[in-house]
Order: sequence, then structure tokens, then C-alpha cells
Amino acid sequence: MKFFKVPEPTIMRLSLYSRILEQLEERGVPIISSVELGDAVGINSGVVRKDLSMFGEFGVRGVGYNVRELRDNIRKLLGQDRNWPVIIVGAGHLGSSLAAYPGFRQRGFDVVALVDTDPEKVGSTIIDKTVVSWEEAEKLVKEHGVRMAILAVPADAVQAVAQQLTDLGIEAILNFSPIILKGPSKAQVQNVDLTVYFDLMRFTQNLNDNGLRPQASNTRGIAVR
Repeated sequence: MKFFKVPEPTIMRLSLYSRILEQLEERGVPIISSVELGDAVGINSGVVRKDLSMFGEFGVRGVGYNVRELRDNIRKLLGQDRNWPVIIVGAGHLGSSLAAYPGFRQRGFDVVALVDTDPEKVGSTIIDKTVVSWEEAEKLVKEHGVRMAILAVPADAVQAVAQQLTDLGIEAILNFSPIILKGPSKAQVQNVDLTVYFDLMRFTQNLNDNGLRPQASNTRGIAVR
């Protein structure tokens, strides 16, 4: 079998394509061109064609892509055609909000439990999710075959908790804690820091306040004149 490296931006765009195609399918749109799909995502059509060509030939030259067929193929590539059990570590305000987020289930992620060390929280229910101890979490990970976890713990606990998770067999960690996690070598780590996006917006507004003219760019940058 031939293996090749897929750039992370390509994978992220596949997720956007999937979302757009689902919306088109709901509206009964049968065909979409690379130009239309690129416009919907905010990128050049050449990028769309290059992304999709990495995985095969999906469209018909001069016609476009069959919306349902392309959606199904991308869903399989992203593993969206099956459910993925997940645990959330940290049952505070952030962890509780994440547990209530309906988008996880809609995208095929099943939050099986929240994990916390606070004895007052263990045993309680948040939405329809039970808060469990680390001992119970170990059983759940094995029982449900959990390979992914979401971190929502204080900054000073992130590194140690990440190590505990990999010791349990967790292979991928989505870190919402306010610190950049340098994940254990055995785990894939994605850091989500919302303050970065606020700084991006604040940067733009600060330019406006100082009489400069920021211009948005499809290359995920801001040009300044």
C-alpha cells in the first residue's frame, strides 16, 4: 500500500467541503463545480481541485462534482461515516459547555463521559453525561474503545493530565486549556486557544483605530496598507 502525507490545511478544508456539501444535499443541489465550491469556502478553485485529486478522481471535466457522491467520499476519508467515542476531562464551566455542544454528536463524536477529580462533581450529571473519577474513566476507555479526549482543565494540570490520558491508551487530544500542550510522543495533539482568534480580531480593529486599512485575504492573512 502506498502512503503519502496529507497537509493539515488540506484536511481542514476537507471538513469545510463536507459541511458545504451537506448543506447543498439538503437543498437538493445535484452538481457543484470547483469554482462554486471554492467560492463557498473562500479559496481558489485550483486549491479545491488539488485537494481532491490527492484522493482520486471525483468530478467530471466540464460538468463538476456529484454533490452526494463527493460528500460520501469525503465523509469516509474523514471517518464521519462512523461514531467516535470521546471523553471530556474537566467538568468545570468549559467542560460542561463542551459536553452540551450538539455539534459533536452531529459530526459523529459521542461524548461517553466527563472526567474530574473533584469528589463533589463525581457522580453528578451534566446534560445527560455522567461525571466519573479517573478509576471509572479507565474502565470506560477500555469498554467503549475510546481513543480521543478533550482537555478542559486548569493550565497547571494540562501536561500531567495529558500523560495520564496516553497511559490510558488515548491517542488524540483536543486541548481547550489555556496553555500550549506539548503532547506525549504517542499522542496527536490539537491546541484550541480562543484568545488567539480574539487577538486576530483585535489586531484588525486596532489597525482601523490607527488609520490603517487592513484587507482580508483568502490566504488566511491580513494585508495592511
